[in-house]
Amino acid sequence: MTAAPQLIDLKLPDRPGGSAGLKAVLAIPSGDGPWPGVVLVHEAFGLTDVMRRQVIRMAEAGYLALMPDLFTEGGTRTCLVATFRALSAGAGRAFVDIESGRTFLRGRNDCTGRIGVLGFCMGGGFALATAARGFDAASVNYGRLPKELDDHLLGACPIVGSFGGADRSLIGAAATLDSSLDRLKIEHDVKEYPGAGHSFLNDAETGPRVLRPVLARILGAGPDPVAAADAWRRIEAFFGEHLAAPE
Repeated sequence: MTAAPQLIDLKLPDRPGGSAGLKAVLAIPSGDGPWPGVVLVHEAFGLTDVMRRQVIRMAEAGYLALMPDLFTEGGTRTCLVATFRALSAGAGRAFVDIESGRTFLRGRNDCTGRIGVLGFCMGGGFALATAARGFDAASVNYGRLPKELDDHLLGACPIVGSFGGADRSLIGAAATLDSSLDRLKIEHDVKEYPGAGHSFLNDAETGPRVLRPVLARILGAGPDPVAAADAWRRIEAFFGEHLAAPE
């Protein structure tokens, strides 16, 4: 038995339409499994040290936690625009890579087969976009909402969403998502934190240093430990309910 989660860098099997040599990080909880799984989707700045710590956090909460590197084939500068285009289109390499992560977890002997998806920023958009694609629960954190939201959410799994009221890029997003999930009768827990901005779940600032003042001014971006603690409590409770093995 290990005293802390193991964090492993690995490559996932190639999948048609996906990234060649898809990189990922996997965190395995301490103790004995099997555990439910969570595919985490990173923010727009890629699989940074801050994102790696988010993977460890989910393992500490008792989940096999896997974060694929959606920028495997060229890094942030090369892949960012194409990845956002895939998000807007609802199809493309990033979606294949996320599905590769889900398939990888389901194939492990130490996974119960119950798998959630959790995303931050850009990844929050992907978590919402994949909520109707085979996951058992989704955590959408300050993710962009698609047009025709109701159509995109038909058949979606239960969703927990967290947004910052000071994030000017997502004004009204929490209320819009909440209303859509109400109409579709999808189980959910959506909350907006008035004083928090974008990226408030991070434990440190991310992105190029030269851009951080701009991101803080426009998006209110940056850590908010109080809002983050409440959001993590809600996420863990929601996932605990919906990813638990059936009795």
